[in-house]
Amino acid sequence: MASSISPMERLQQLEGIEKEISTAILNSGKALEELAKEKPQMKTVETHTTGFIKTLESVEAGLMKQIQYLTQVSTGQPHEGSCYAAQKDLLMAYHRKAHVQSRLEELEKIHAENRPKHLQLSKSYSLPPMAQGPGSAGN
Repeated sequence: MASSISPMERLQQLEGIEKEISTAILNSGKALEELAKEKPQMKTVETHTTGFIKTLESVEAGLMKQIQYLTQVSTGQPHEGSCYAAQKDLLMAYHRKAHVQSRLEELEKIHAENRPKHLQLSKSYSLPPMAQGPGSAGN
């Protein structure tokens, strides 16, 4: 499985790809150098061109593997050797906690603002003596 490769091995793979790019550039330069001659040898041009194309295909395959890995990591899919998904989940939990905390603070503030009004209304209102119920007035 490609995801079990360590970060150091990935860096070594990228270094190998970089060397292959250098080889491809070298092959293309040699092919162009041969073509620039008055009487180029087509066999030499074809050899360097074939080497360039094969190296380029290898570079493309290696880069595609690296891009596929990076795509997997950036989308948060589970894979070995990375804690990205866990870090992302933790960060989202912190954001949810902060949001809930701010909403609770807002509700406490609203409750504190409205509470004195509520207490003033209940203190100023009293039931008439007849409405208090049977047996409480004059027994």
